[in-house]
Amino acid sequence: MDKEEKTEQRPAGFRFPHTYAILFSVVIIAAALSYVIPAGEFERVEVGDRTEVVPGSYTGVEQSPVSFFELFKAIPTGLIDGANIIFYIFLVGGAFGIIRATGAIEAAIQKVMVMVKGNERLMIPVIMLVFSILGFTTGMAEEAIIFVPIGIVLATALGYDAMVGTAMVTLGAASGFIGGMLNPFTVGIAQEIAELTIFSGWQFRGVVYFFVLGIAILYVMHYAKKVKRKPESSLVYEEAQKGHVNFTDDVMNFDELKKRHIMILITFAAGIIINIYGIFQHGWFLTELSANFFVIGLIAGLVGGMKINDIFDAFIDGMKLVVYGAIIVGFARAIVVVLESGVIIDSVINGMSSVLDFLPPSITALGMLVMQVVINFFIPSGSGQAMTTMPIMTPIADLQEIPRQVAVLAYQYGDAITNTIIPTSASLMGVLAVSGIPYIKWVRFVWKLTLMWLIIAAAALVAATMLGIS
Repeated sequence: MDKEEKTEQRPAGFRFPHTYAILFSVVIIAAALSYVIPAGEFERVEVGDRTEVVPGSYTGVEQSPVSFFELFKAIPTGLIDGANIIFYIFLVGGAFGIIRATGAIEAAIQKVMVMVKGNERLMIPVIMLVFSILGFTTGMAEEAIIFVPIGIVLATALGYDAMVGTAMVTLGAASGFIGGMLNPFTVGIAQEIAELTIFSGWQFRGVVYFFVLGIAILYVMHYAKKVKRKPESSLVYEEAQKGHVNFTDDVMNFDELKKRHIMILITFAAGIIINIYGIFQHGWFLTELSANFFVIGLIAGLVGGMKINDIFDAFIDGMKLVVYGAIIVGFARAIVVVLESGVIIDSVINGMSSVLDFLPPSITALGMLVMQVVINFFIPSGSGQAMTTMPIMTPIADLQEIPRQVAVLAYQYGDAITNTIIPTSASLMGVLAVSGIPYIKWVRFVWKLTLMWLIIAAAALVAATMLGIS
């Protein structure tokens, strides 16, 4: 999920530009380009329930440069235009806030961790599987931070190191986030912008997810085996000797798993199933999904024994946590507002598509992936990146005769994979702050896995293009 970036670590004397500052700078650049880029438009037609660009229909029109005041009007206009997505993020975040306030998720995870404590063969794969499920259903990212100390305790108790404990939790959640089959904050939003059925293509994503999770489990287990055999080979051996990455069992202090927790988890699972049924049988979209998540949150709070005021306090707290990602959607949308006001968005699309005309569709898809990876460094907000790039990538996919689902996949993988290594990722820097692992040593540990994940993503995009998934 997108949260406020309060936990980022930076080298002394360096302050990376705020994501909002970067987006506003792009808005300014877009306004300036409206004076330079020739205005033009494509014809668009309704095909079924979506609007598509007509190839070869681009024509020049009268120049319409964006004025100084229109530049600033683009921000509130962007917020209004993105209202359905913004309030979807708020309502889903609020519902998750209630569920988290019941302690059900924490109690369930601790129960699983205690059950596998002392079992070397099961610990790494089971814990990574559990967190990956939360990753592809709830978009778990920053939430994983609180479980890192527990992972470290379990790992060190079996003769591994803090790197293994941290990786089990964070790379497990990351694997699910990359899979994204039911992630409402990334895939759901990108597909809404691309006018696709929300969570469509989940079968293909599911196959890729098993590869992503499988290679991550093997990667962590290989490192763990090496550390167990020779403790001095640990990347954090020096930190362990100094006590910088050690935790005691008292970090495992969540509530015990009780019947009410189980009922809350059943309620949550049932709500997800109802969402899936509503999407594919009744054409549910963001409004219906938001309403159902709200219902799930209310029922979870009541089952958890919370008073009505406490339920809505938790609801507000949950919305506070997603303010960063929700409002950034409006700023990202402002870029599109400016490009549309200056009548140059189709000119940009036409120019990019013309360059890609000489490339095979699969290579075009890989180019989209590279572009999303680069953008993710500067806009590490999944929803913000979706709103920034999908309005451009969707028509390019149409012009290049690539399925829109492939454009969503390129965004999805480009956004998620590098979150495990880029220093602008708030969740990663928060994890490292809690675990005591230096950023450089984490990079040394994870870069090979990140590269393997990117290779899997590239292969998946080529396969999706060839299969023509819709």
